[in-house]
Amino acid sequence: MKNLKLYIAIIAILPWFSLPFLDKKTVRKFLPGTVFMGIYLMFEGRLAEKRKWWWFPFKIKPNVLGELPLIWGPFFIGSFWILKYTYKKFNLYLLVNILIDSLFTYYVLDIFKRIGYVTLVRLTKFQLSIVFLFKTFVLYGFQVLYDKVIRGVSD
Repeated sequence: MKNLKLYIAIIAILPWFSLPFLDKKTVRKFLPGTVFMGIYLMFEGRLAEKRKWWWFPFKIKPNVLGELPLIWGPFFIGSFWILKYTYKKFNLYLLVNILIDSLFTYYVLDIFKRIGYVTLVRLTKFQLSIVFLFKTFVLYGFQVLYDKVIRGVSD
């Protein structure tokens, strides 16, 4: 698709326009967890590239992950919003993540495939759902540990 770079830029930048609507307390509280997940996702992307779980024919630059716009756009900013409204309410957190991840996996991924951004190679959509579910636990677990160990907050 000839406008692919524009679409990818919009996907990466648009979520950042919601950041001013998050209060500073929320950003400070959840920044370590969201940054940790961004870094985690970059390592996961390299692993996925080697194991051919998915393929991004779109390249920002050589040796730069094609999923970088997703990682530091909607996934990064979305983590703030999800944690803001669901942290300390694990069942709600889990439900919201399953819904959003399923929407991405079973609907948005097809759109991305159609426009030539990404396609699954060695993973089925169900397996991708399991990968997303694992990350759901990693983010929440990191935030709980960070709160207890670094911030000294227990609940």
